[in-house]
Amino acid sequence: MTRGRRRLRRRWVAAGVAGATVRGALRAIGDEGQPETPWARQNYHGRTVDLRGGPAMVAGLLAGSGALERHQLAAGVVAIGAAGGAGLFDDLRGDAQAKGLRGHLGALKAGRVTTGLIKLGVIGAGALAAAALEDARRGSGRAARLGLTLVDAALIAGSANLVNLLDLRPGRALKAAALPAAVLALKPGEGGPLAAGAVAAIGAALPADLEERTMLGDAGANALGAAIGLAAVRSLTPAGRAAALAGVTGLIFASEKVSFSRVIAGHPLLARWDAIGRLPGEA
Repeated sequence: MTRGRRRLRRRWVAAGVAGATVRGALRAIGDEGQPETPWARQNYHGRTVDLRGGPAMVAGLLAGSGALERHQLAAGVVAIGAAGGAGLFDDLRGDAQAKGLRGHLGALKAGRVTTGLIKLGVIGAGALAAAALEDARRGSGRAARLGLTLVDAALIAGSANLVNLLDLRPGRALKAAALPAAVLALKPGEGGPLAAGAVAAIGAALPADLEERTMLGDAGANALGAAIGLAAVRSLTPAGRAAALAGVTGLIFASEKVSFSRVIAGHPLLARWDAIGRLPGEA
């Protein structure tokens, strides 16, 4: 088997495993949200949705990463597992008193450590460990490796945070994540299989999310963003990763000043794209 066919086969295997895992997990959840369970949440307009859509996404991404070679598997498990686990902790145990990076830092200044700040710390640590594993595998010089590791870790953690910031309406985060994931899945590079798994997981999760039966929550959104960030680390050049980090960072800081929902609603094309597949009458 040629190298090109082997790469394509790994993408198909990762996509098949990730998509099947998410579909199986969502079938186990069922169709109706149960208000009395700890997984039930009220979404932005009061419909009961099932938070287990997040763990289903995490499971799919982890299963898809299992299609990678052994020397790549550890970084994927660390990045996705840390982001998903920290997000799940915040989903189940978090409070809504502090919002955004500014809110968490303000609470820390007042002497209170929020669950959101703990989540950011765990995601950052997981991203740093995953980036270190990736850059050590590349065998760069020590000084160059340190700089690359910091950029790569910031890209993984920032991507995890950005996808979560977009998870404010049914299907929005999944649609937004699908574009970079698809580009990376088609692009030559070692991140292709992981990105292909993310694309398949998105496709499997999107119907239930749009129909407001499940939601990603922090667990699913953070894990999905971390997976795409790690795929970018594997496939992009150092300059490309720096540019991607600049874009991700710019959007995160912009979210502290403006509402993504308001911006989308104010632009007809974005609003139309955002509403595709939603329940009738829902904005």
